[in-house]
Amino acid sequence: MSRSFRAGSLVLAAIAFTAAGTAQSPKATLNIQLDKPLHAVSPTLYGLMTEEINYSYDGGLYGELVRNRTFHDHDWSGTARWDLAHTGDAEVTMAIDDTDGPSEALSRSLLLDIKQADPANQAGVRNEGYWGMAVRPDTTYKGSFYAKGETGDMGPVHITLVNDNSGAVLASATSESLTAGWQKYEFTLKTGKVETSSENHLQLTLGHTGKVWLSLVSLFPPTYKNRENGNRIDIMEKLAAMHPQFLRLPGGNYLEGDTIEERFDWKATLGPLVDRPTHRSPWNYQSSDGLGLLEFLEWTEDLNIKPVLAVYAGYSLKGAHVPPGPGLQSYVNDALDEIEFVTGDANSTKWGAARAKLGHPAPFPLTYVEIGNEDWFDRSGSYEGRYAQFYKAIKAKYPQLQLIATAPLKRTKPDVIDDHYYKRADEFFDFVKHYDDADRNGPKIFVGEWATREGSPTTNFGAALGDAAWMTAMERNSDLIVMASYAPLFVNVNPGGMQWESNLIGYNALSSYGAPSYYAQSMFAEYLGTEVPASTIEGEGHRFFYSVTRDSAKGKVYLKLVNATSAPKPVQINMSGAGTISASGMLISLSATNPAETNTISAPTRIVPEKTGLKNLSSNFSHTVPAYAVQVLEISTK
Repeated sequence: MSRSFRAGSLVLAAIAFTAAGTAQSPKATLNIQLDKPLHAVSPTLYGLMTEEINYSYDGGLYGELVRNRTFHDHDWSGTARWDLAHTGDAEVTMAIDDTDGPSEALSRSLLLDIKQADPANQAGVRNEGYWGMAVRPDTTYKGSFYAKGETGDMGPVHITLVNDNSGAVLASATSESLTAGWQKYEFTLKTGKVETSSENHLQLTLGHTGKVWLSLVSLFPPTYKNRENGNRIDIMEKLAAMHPQFLRLPGGNYLEGDTIEERFDWKATLGPLVDRPTHRSPWNYQSSDGLGLLEFLEWTEDLNIKPVLAVYAGYSLKGAHVPPGPGLQSYVNDALDEIEFVTGDANSTKWGAARAKLGHPAPFPLTYVEIGNEDWFDRSGSYEGRYAQFYKAIKAKYPQLQLIATAPLKRTKPDVIDDHYYKRADEFFDFVKHYDDADRNGPKIFVGEWATREGSPTTNFGAALGDAAWMTAMERNSDLIVMASYAPLFVNVNPGGMQWESNLIGYNALSSYGAPSYYAQSMFAEYLGTEVPASTIEGEGHRFFYSVTRDSAKGKVYLKLVNATSAPKPVQINMSGAGTISASGMLISLSATNPAETNTISAPTRIVPEKTGLKNLSSNFSHTVPAYAVQVLEISTK
């Protein structure tokens, strides 16, 4: 074949492909009977699931700016994220002291041995943060640290925020003089007209020779709703925009830990930070436990949603388990204490009083308790007996609670069973009828973890199409599916920040963004009715999906259409039993040029929903869904 003939063939092929890509699909016919509701929509259908993975809490949602604040991340190469800082001819060395700390929980510290220093030539350490520290103009940062000096004449600690590139001091403060015993020192850093940047670090120095011990060095920016020890504002705002109804806490593998000793021990996460020992997460980094049980619950309060409490049930990821019987009872009792901490009266229960002492006298609402996590991985076969022991004890004290099983059971009927699905988009396209004919007399379903796994570090538009297709199926079956939550929710996009691909919200130290799947989730949760009317469709093809819900009280019909093909899809929509239909409505559309298109930290809004008006609506109208699109049609009725 000649080169010119081959080139011409390629051009013709490209033209033919383009023409095929823009060709319109055959028209589908969708019939909706609005006066024939099939069932109610679960009011808790869409919610949140998180765990400590991808630096979701430390280095993510949790507001702390200092990384390795308790010096647990340490190996032969030194103390991670901490470096020596000295000016002029000052001299200092640092080492971990495993024998001395500010509390029984934090029994180690960083020992600074300052050989030479004076007020003009200071020595100390600096912390790089989680891939930098976000600093903004005219902002107040609140910090603290625990310290003691070799003697009582070590003088104060000078604290500065410093720009990595220029060395400019962006804000500074001075502590009280150190004493010879452990003390907590608090400080405030206030920036002026500085440039917004994440290329900054925190520095602590002294102008006196001698030995100084440091622990629990902390710095917080403003937090969501000004919570002390609170969460990052931009990420919490993104969660609020998802319109969730619940938070499954404290998360999947994070609940179990790799070993029993590394489980989420909720009692160790209560109270002052200095009394929290921290623990290793199953994704191979240390959890600060700044997000403890009470902080999780306050997170739900800040979003006005309900907790779904997962309790440790005697199985950890590397296979260790506690058989049912007397040995398991302490863990059952611990779960009962945990439920009491969440729901107990502040005046008449031990753990309700403990919660009140920590500043939250009012109980939290609780409907669902999950017994373990993904216990189908337990090859010992012990889950049936473990679940039964937890079930009996919890139901005896809290009969109103709905209990969730995390593996199929043969002898016990749980209230709810937790199903998890991680699939590619085409697998979800083929899976959308999975629950259509499921037994309605069995347990209810919690789709506690699910995601279309395409795209990295966050999902691409192909994943959003798979997600949207699956959500139409969950809405259609929302008499059976009481809750659903995507996972994982978060990822730090810096090198080394990700352990799991295809996540919903990405961020670095300075900014955050939603993946296309994030916007699909938000659309489906925001525009959701209270009942599912009868409907049928013809001519939809293999990759076109829909769901319809109605809110009679609001006079709204929400029609969701998903076109996962490369051609526009015309749809004839016939609605009966609606009364009067408004001629105008609203269209919310999310679309892309192709399935690989996505959002990134540098292009965070490439794919976002667009709202436009709908005109000429009636009980019978035509609508065309663009290629690669997820749409919501909001239709008003009287």
